[in-house]
Amino acid sequence: MGDMIKIYTDGSARGNPGAGGWAGILLQGKKVVEIGGRADHATNNQMELTACIEALKHLKTLTNQSEVEIFCDSKYVILGITEWIFNWQKNNWRNTAKKPVLNKELWEELFELTEEFKPKWTYVEGHAGNKWNERADVIATSFADKEPIKLAGK
Repeated sequence: MGDMIKIYTDGSARGNPGAGGWAGILLQGKKVVEIGGRADHATNNQMELTACIEALKHLKTLTNQSEVEIFCDSKYVILGITEWIFNWQKNNWRNTAKKPVLNKELWEELFELTEEFKPKWTYVEGHAGNKWNERADVIATSFADKEPIKLAGK
């Protein structure tokens, strides 16, 4: 087992929906790896989900798997993956209003990765001075604005 891996994620959509960007920052010991990407048309929630999915996918490239904790400023993502998803699955991907769950494909992918890596999910307040959450926001918005910045560990 390697060191605990901490992941900070963020998503951004200009206009919501609009141009979107996502970011993941993987911290293991002193090592920092930043990843990010964009979508031409997405909602903020889609980018928040994509950030978590891509960060967990990136874990597969690391040689020594270890415990994972994801810090996310989206209550939608955290409540969705830790609470709501079980009822959605039971109710054939319908929410409490009996409407189809939005972003089902993203939720399914995130659930599969969550089953594999068993991350601990931690809510962190956005724009509250947390260094890594602020950095994830900068990366996500830079991709949304088509002005990608230099990423650490690349």
